[in-house]
Amino acid sequence: MGSSITKGFGRFHYKENKNFCYFSRGSIIETKGWLRKAKTRGLNDEAYQSPMQQLETIHLKLNIYTKFIGKAPNPIK
Repeated sequence: MGSSITKGFGRFHYKENKNFCYFSRGSIIETKGWLRKAKTRGLNDEAYQSPMQQLETIHLKLNIYTKFIGKAPNPIK
């Protein structure tokens, strides 16, 4: 997840950077799925809630970052 974001940040084109962010988002969603499976198989609530909350935060921030990539800065008037 984090390594994909790092790889994308080092790319020359914004489109490549966005692609690596999409890969990272897929990994986040996959991790959430595995965490949900662990919960249904008996993982205690405390061990589930904290990582899931962190993943939600990362997911939202990654979406914001992905939307930001490649946007032209606002000109100063």
